[in-house]
Amino acid sequence: MVSRACASLLSFRGRGRGETGDRPAPSGVYGFRAPEWRERAKRRPYAPYVAGPARAPHVDRMRDLFEQITPLGTADPMEAARRAMRPQLRRRFYGRAGVESTGNGFRVTVDDRPIRTPARNLLAVPSPAVAQALAEEWAEQGEFIDPAKMPLTRLANTIIDGVSKEVPEVAREVEKYLASDLVFYRADQPEALVQRQAAAWDPILEWADQSLGARFALGNGLIHVEQPLEAITAVRPAIPGHPWRLGAVHSITTITGSALIALAVAEGAMALDRAWSAANVDEDWNMEFWGEDALALDRRAARFAEMEAAARVLGRNTSP
Repeated sequence: MVSRACASLLSFRGRGRGETGDRPAPSGVYGFRAPEWRERAKRRPYAPYVAGPARAPHVDRMRDLFEQITPLGTADPMEAARRAMRPQLRRRFYGRAGVESTGNGFRVTVDDRPIRTPARNLLAVPSPAVAQALAEEWAEQGEFIDPAKMPLTRLANTIIDGVSKEVPEVAREVEKYLASDLVFYRADQPEALVQRQAAAWDPILEWADQSLGARFALGNGLIHVEQPLEAITAVRPAIPGHPWRLGAVHSITTITGSALIALAVAEGAMALDRAWSAANVDEDWNMEFWGEDALALDRRAARFAEMEAAARVLGRNTSP
């Protein structure tokens, strides 16, 4: 016997699209909305595909691999979550990975054929070191290709297909974090946590003051603290304008919740391990108090791999 709730749900699935049903959930369902860049991507008028010379089969296979993990035009977070829960890994279709020098950079190849991004751009980078690291990432794949274990390739795809076309918008996203940066908000107790935050975060604020001429205000708890416009204006020139450096800084900013930590890494004022520790002061404290969680540790390892990839793009040493 079908309950009233189930009957209501079934009737809802058929509304709004005639006989097709399954209309997507609104962006505000379950208390969150799709990120703005996904909404813009959904509205952007992509040019229709025009038949031309036949592409090598490996090009479509590589594009499909990364569309599975970051599907173009998927604005519905529920659908994105469902796809992520059922990844279908593809078998490795190449023998070796390498690097070729081009007129304005270095492109990554498999079996001497160029790799393309999900938007069909060449996977080419300005740095030979980054290109070699990308080739190693492809070479290290086993019987199956797992995009989730290729953080540098994912970052490169994002920069080539997205950041390079929207540099001012991405720079503004980084700047927004300066209004509520992680290092501004401190605990008022227990004293051990207060001291730990100060030891990790005060040097970052001192660097911003001495190197950038920016002095920020601090607060306790979750109460918003208005930051001086002069401080934000002073930091703005430090936000990179080059797409690759900007993409890396944006990645570290979103991983850590701190634009100042990201800029300190980019400027060489903070080593990767110190930056990671500073970004995880509160999480480390909670793990020490409540104990470790296996799933949380897996997510943490994935975040660190992404931060390590961004530091590599910035030309920073990622060795322990």
